[in-house]
Amino acid sequence: MNKVIMIGNLANDPEARTTQSGISQSTFRIAVQRRFANQQGVREADFFTVIAWRQTADFCNRYLSKGRRIAVEGSIQNRSYDAQDGSKRYVTEIIAENIEALSSRNEDGGQPRNYDNGPTPPPARPAQPAPPSANDFTEVDDDELPF
Repeated sequence: MNKVIMIGNLANDPEARTTQSGISQSTFRIAVQRRFANQQGVREADFFTVIAWRQTADFCNRYLSKGRRIAVEGSIQNRSYDAQDGSKRYVTEIIAENIEALSSRNEDGGQPRNYDNGPTPPPARPAQPAPPSANDFTEVDDDELPF
């Protein structure tokens, strides 16, 4: 099984292309932070090339921009080519099947996030109510229950 799910930020604006037969393609890079910090306390990011086709490509080209947080679901593909100097080059790409924008344009402001200046703070979490204490409950007689 070849399945990958990544969440990260676009490192560049999607590059739109169309094949000779009229099929839409979108290519961009996604920066995915590693789970753990390195010895200096910095969480590094890995950059992956993502390729989307057809309607998924149209979505990317229309709505995504550098810095947007997205989720990508797809598969990993390896390919090789001969470089101009005669050496063989290998490329690993993510072929997207589904892409979901996780932040709005207003949240990002279209600005890229910086992955080189130390750890990124964790996302803000909504405040959760404190668990009820014994003083918060009211004693009720079984005869008063409606069931």
